[in-house]
Amino acid sequence: MTTIRLSNDLRPLGKSEILVSPIAWGMWRLAGETAPVRAMIDAALGAGINFFDTADIYGCDVPAGFGSAEALFGRALAEDRSLRANMVIATKAGIRPDIPYNSSAEYLADALDASLTRMAIDQVDLYQIHRRDFMTHPQEVAAALSRTVDAGKVRSIGVSNYSVHEFAALQAFLGQPIVSTQPEFSPLQTAPLFDGTLDQAMAHDVAVMAWSPLGGGRLAQGDHPAAKLLAEQGARYGVDAATATLAWIMAHPARIIPIVGSQTPARIAASADAYKVAWTRSEWYAVLQAGMGVSLP
Repeated sequence: MTTIRLSNDLRPLGKSEILVSPIAWGMWRLAGETAPVRAMIDAALGAGINFFDTADIYGCDVPAGFGSAEALFGRALAEDRSLRANMVIATKAGIRPDIPYNSSAEYLADALDASLTRMAIDQVDLYQIHRRDFMTHPQEVAAALSRTVDAGKVRSIGVSNYSVHEFAALQAFLGQPIVSTQPEFSPLQTAPLFDGTLDQAMAHDVAVMAWSPLGGGRLAQGDHPAAKLLAEQGARYGVDAATATLAWIMAHPARIIPIVGSQTPARIAASADAYKVAWTRSEWYAVLQAGMGVSLP
């Protein structure tokens, strides 16, 4: 029986030369003071995570407001500038409260400069359009993104929450490859398996970053049938359901990168245990069907 085992080796971010860890740490819930954030960063680095994902909209739902997650991350980095050399930093733009989407050339240029200022860095490794702006032609978006690369402010380009057709339309006007796509994916959100997202990524060597890999926390603890199966699988390898869920996501041949959103250093550190978990096809498909709530044909 074939057993699927995981590797913690760094791998290229799509068609770029940027090497990233198989797990990323995300900052959509980042808030508070600098010292705890530094502890989270240290926990991530200690777990072998070098991929850090944020966005300008993160923090919009807390008193500190729009841009506050980037600013807080920047203050933590400022305490030790040597940290930057060990990180691949990704951020996103294009969502703005009350608009709701803007990917115009002027807006993206200003948004990138604002992000760099908040994080107090000169360049981001991956710049992503957060959600498709239906009112901006992809040719304009592509030209704006190309200028950020030419200016040395961005190393590579990615997209988030893009359909395969939106991805293809933007790529048609870009002179460099889109190196990553970021859909929601978990055993409870399986659309990328069926809508072409993962197939497109594998066909064109695009890295896949999965947001909300724990199904909004429902798979970390709860009585959902998929959560129970994941807890049982994790127990076989001495890990919990949340860690087994990360392993389930990474086992797919697209080599999906789950974005861990925990704000607890111990929980971030525990993500490294995901590499201990192996899967047979039967075990993997059992979780998929439990998450979907239906049997595959």
